[in-house]
Amino acid sequence: MNFIKSMGYNVFSDNLSKIELTDECKVLCTISPNSYAIAEKDSAFKKSLLNSDFIVLDGVYFGLAAILTQRKIIKTNNGPSVYDFFIKKMNRQKGRVFFLGSTEDTLQKIKLRLAKEYPNISADFYSPPFKNNFSDEDNIRMISRVNKFNPDILFVGMTCPKQEKWVYKNSKLLNTKLICSIGAVFDWYAGNIKEIHPFWWKYKLAWLKRTFDRPEIIKRWPNVFFFFWHLFLVFFKIKSEDNLPNNSKIKLN
Repeated sequence: MNFIKSMGYNVFSDNLSKIELTDECKVLCTISPNSYAIAEKDSAFKKSLLNSDFIVLDGVYFGLAAILTQRKIIKTNNGPSVYDFFIKKMNRQKGRVFFLGSTEDTLQKIKLRLAKEYPNISADFYSPPFKNNFSDEDNIRMISRVNKFNPDILFVGMTCPKQEKWVYKNSKLLNTKLICSIGAVFDWYAGNIKEIHPFWWKYKLAWLKRTFDRPEIIKRWPNVFFFFWHLFLVFFKIKSEDNLPNNSKIKLN
């Protein structure tokens, strides 16, 4: 499998088919300029990313770092493509998937569409309480629901960075082969958010279309500028990737 280290992260740059489902649970997260900036200010989130088995490129702009500093292109495996690949794989294999996160209404929409498009899949769903921090009772209930179903793949959609930190804390307690933190995909697949036409993806402008559709994304722009500031420092060799401002040293495990 091919990984490319960029801005401190080993990013998976290969076909998703290389990720095999085994008895050993693996964790997959996505990274973008927004999540990079959040992680630089949230050590628990950064630790969860660094401890993931697979970090995939969510969109093209984080990938600019590898292009500019190493002349390497990271393969884009964004949230929707990760979901599309593994849900089709599960349908072929008559697998089991669990959706953890979002609202009951959204999960019901996913359930209906899933049954229509992928009839060979067995699926279960759970909407956790909407709160910033889960209680011990909440966590026990969530873990119990997942383990009772024993899915091949667990899709987690509780927004970044909440979902990644929850997975890092609880992954060793979950009976599943792969955990994918894919947040917004829940809303896309449920139809709550209009899917982006392939035209915008082709010309690397999906971010612009997404901003038109969801103006609240503008609030993320300071984080995007933060990422590009760090990229500027690295590109002009003012700072190294390991010595960036606010780049605290995170000890793994």
